Amino acid sequence: MNAIVLFDGVCNLCNSSVQFIITRDTKAYFRFASLQSEVGKSLLATHQLPPDSIDTIVLVENGRAFVRSAAALRIAQHLDGAWRWLSVFRVLPLPLRDALYNFVARNRYRWFGKEESCWLPTPDLRERFLS
Repeated sequence: MNAIVLFDGVCNLCNSSVQFIITRDTKAYFRFASLQSEVGKSLLATHQLPPDSIDTIVLVENGRAFVRSAAALRIAQHLDGAWRWLSVFRVLPLPLRDALYNFVARNRYRWFGKEESCWLPTPDLRERFLS
């Protein structure tokens, strides 16, 4: 079974993160959908997350939803190479991890910019995206 990564489709940092994940996910474990899409909104509702949760990445895996640093570290553990070692940061207290995550999330548009519409995958990546 595949895990689903929900991301802010207009955020440049988020779109770059998705491309980063795809490059290092050679087993194609992850599927993707923007938080703004119907699939994204439906999954947020299913997992009782607010529909305006576009300030976080969401990972839906094995019937559970993970947000913020928990989602990012779970994603890292499935990536190829040394990236999986980032999961050791799960030993840090969640409030500390999420404080750093929230700081970046609050500033991501200012630092990295945003698009007017959601990023569209290339034809060869389209099967990895839910619509």
